[in-house]
Amino acid sequence: PVIIDNMMNMELLLRAAELGGDESLKEMALSHARTTMKNHFREDDSCVHLVDYNPETGEIIGKQTVQGLADDSAWARGQAWAVYGYTVVYRETGEKRFLDFAEKVTDLFLSRLPEDYVPYWDFDDPAIPNAPRDASAAAIVASALIELSEYVNEEKSATYMDAAEKMLISLSSENYRSGAAKP
Repeated sequence: PVIIDNMMNMELLLRAAELGGDESLKEMALSHARTTMKNHFREDDSCVHLVDYNPETGEIIGKQTVQGLADDSAWARGQAWAVYGYTVVYRETGEKRFLDFAEKVTDLFLSRLPEDYVPYWDFDDPAIPNAPRDASAAAIVASALIELSEYVNEEKSATYMDAAEKMLISLSSENYRSGAAKP
């Protein structure tokens, strides 16, 4: 099984290779990023949480969204890890395909946000607007948006910075502080 969470580890592998580690760490990270891009995402650019591979053939056995609502739902935290991970892979490689992909998964994330820019735990939860929120997913994406805004055209840069600011303002509001009533 390979989980989308692993995209958060690409920075470590790429940086270790850059700082004198075995060059195979870089190829491992890039191979993982390419394979994840190919197999973890649906046509609408949302991701599944887990892809289970046959360890001997590499064939896909199944796909699941273990921590999300359902196998075909868009779990906010998984999508956040994709946004952050592909932004970092672009930074570390300069390969445009990773920037293009980071933009696609980011644009999907932003298109599904509620008014306060803190996502519901799963974008497809039928309990929305009464579903729980995922402050961690918002924080992960806000961090990625600030960086990603440096790599894109001026219009998109402004959109990404505006979204990051709205997320951070909401996350620092009383609604999301420990012990506060949740929206």
